[in-house]
Amino acid sequence: MKKPIIALLPLYDSEKESYWMLPGYMKGIEKAGGIPVMLPLCTNTEILDTLADQYDGFLFTGGQDVSPGLYKAEKSALCGEICKERDQMEKYLLERVLHLDKPILGICRGIQILNAVLGGTLYQDLQAEHPSKVTHRQKPPYDKPIHSVRLEPDSPLCLLLQKPTLGVNSCHHQAIKELSSALTPMAYSEDGLTEAVYKADARFVWAVQWHPEFSYESDENSLAIFREFIERAAQDA
Repeated sequence: MKKPIIALLPLYDSEKESYWMLPGYMKGIEKAGGIPVMLPLCTNTEILDTLADQYDGFLFTGGQDVSPGLYKAEKSALCGEICKERDQMEKYLLERVLHLDKPILGICRGIQILNAVLGGTLYQDLQAEHPSKVTHRQKPPYDKPIHSVRLEPDSPLCLLLQKPTLGVNSCHHQAIKELSSALTPMAYSEDGLTEAVYKADARFVWAVQWHPEFSYESDENSLAIFREFIERAAQDA
């Protein structure tokens, strides 16, 4: 079977005015059997249409906070750095790829922008809006689990991993507040946050709040998520 080529949404460093990528995203895709390619940061719709058509799967990566404007909210003083160009690019590309019914995996910011684009809302800062004793922003090393999540019975993730709970790493200060009606939850944190979702009427649209790109080498569950994504993308390759 031909290896699927996976498009990775670029990370952006505003201080250095540079595009970059965490190696774990790419190496996780490689280890799972795919070929990763980082996209340019671009808002040209003709180019984005071509990219949507060209690749077999799309990984929406972590990064800056999602602009509250995407879910019709005022920006709080506690909202972090946003990247308007990235928000614009990801909204357009996400809608286009959903229309084409191509496989999508979202990680951290990826689950947040998926929810926002599909009509959900976000907590702009968990400490202020959803305080709890659960650590959602751990210190390095990032490959170690810091809290657990409860997997929804009979959800695709639970069926894949064959377990009711899962230890996960965590590095975020925003999260899903109101879940989009287009998405179905697959996991919840101990303090009630939606930590994983899927789109039931799509061929494969999964997103998680934790970071399998940091733990795929040491955690078989993280690698299993990458492998499931690549298997589905391979059907288009």
